[in-house]
Amino acid sequence: MAGRGDPPEGTPEGLPGGGEDEYRSVVFDESFVRAARLQEFSAQERMVEHSRAVRSLPAWGRRRGAKQVLVLILLIAVAFGTAIYLGIRHPYQTPAFKPAEPLRITFLPLAPQGPVPGGTPADLYAHSPAANFRIGASGITLPGVRHTKSFSESQVMTALTTAKDYIVESSLDPDVLTGGAVRPVRLLLDPDQYAQFDRSMTTPAADGRHAASGWLVRYDPAKVVLADPQVRVQGTLRVAEVGPDALEVTSDHTFAYALRPAGVNGPRVGDASLFTVRRELHFRFDRDDLHQHRAELLVSYVQAGPQACSADTTGGLRPLLAGERATASGPAGTDPYATGRPTAALCGSLAPGAQPSP
Repeated sequence: MAGRGDPPEGTPEGLPGGGEDEYRSVVFDESFVRAARLQEFSAQERMVEHSRAVRSLPAWGRRRGAKQVLVLILLIAVAFGTAIYLGIRHPYQTPAFKPAEPLRITFLPLAPQGPVPGGTPADLYAHSPAANFRIGASGITLPGVRHTKSFSESQVMTALTTAKDYIVESSLDPDVLTGGAVRPVRLLLDPDQYAQFDRSMTTPAADGRHAASGWLVRYDPAKVVLADPQVRVQGTLRVAEVGPDALEVTSDHTFAYALRPAGVNGPRVGDASLFTVRRELHFRFDRDDLHQHRAELLVSYVQAGPQACSADTTGGLRPLLAGERATASGPAGTDPYATGRPTAALCGSLAPGAQPSP
C-alpha cells in the first residue's frame, strides 16, 4: 500500500533519498502563487515580431504602494513645517493680560456767592441754563458710529452704549440717587475694579481713589429728596481707538437736579432748588469688556454745586438748598454749564450765571 503522502502508483523512481521530495519543506502561500502567475499571449500575438511569449500582470500594486509612500512623506513634511511655523509665531507664551487700572478721581465743589435761589422745579428750570436740556436718558445722545482700524462698527456701538448705560445708572437712576443702591452701577464695571468700588461705597476717603462721588451721583436721603424725578441732561460722547486691543470713550455731561429738603410733607412753593453736576468720565474697553458688556472707568472729574467747600463729599454730595449760604467760597467763579476742558482746583465759586435767575 502506498504511503500517506505517496501517489497511488507509488514513488517515482530516480528520486534521491529513497523517493523523498527535497522541496517538500518549501511552502508557497496563495499570495505568492498569485503574484507569480503569468499570462500567455495568444497565437496571433506571438506571430508579431519581437513579441514575448508571455506577459506579466500589470504592476498596479507596486505603483499604488509608491504613491502611498509619497503621500506619507508629504504629510510628514507639512506637519513638520506647521510645527516650526507655530513655534516661531507662538513660542508657547500665554497672551498678555492687562488688568484694569484703578480709577483716578478729582472732585471740585462749587460754593454759591449768595443765597441759593428757590422756587418750583418748572420755574427753576425755565430760568436756568438747563432750560433747553433734554430729560433723562434722552439727553445722553450717541455720536455717529464708524468702524476703526481694529474694531468693527458693532464693537464701537457696544462701547458707546455700555458707557451710556453706566452714565444712566450712575446719574439718573432714582434708586441710586437717593435710595443707596449701588448694584446697578457695579454690574457695569470690570471685575478688577470691584474691590476699589466696594471700598469707596463702604469706607470712602478723600484720597483720589475711594470717593463714592467719583463713581456715582448720590444724595443723603435723610436730608435731600428729588423735587422732580425728571433730571435735565446735556453733553457729549466721543470714542477713539487707543490700540489694537482697546477703545476709549470720553463722556462730558451736565446734569441739573431739582431738590428739596427731606421730611417736608408734600412739595411747597419755593422750597425747591437746582443742583448742578458736571461729570467727565473716561472709559476703557478691551475685547473682553465688549463681549461682557462692561467698562473700565479710568478717570472721573466732577464739578458740583451749590455746595460748601468744607462739606465732606467723599460718601455723597452735600447740596445747599433753597435760601442757604456757603460759609466760605473758592477763589473764582466756575460755571459747570460751560463747555471745554474743566480746570482742576480744590474748591471753586459757583458762577452767578449758573444759578436760576430770580
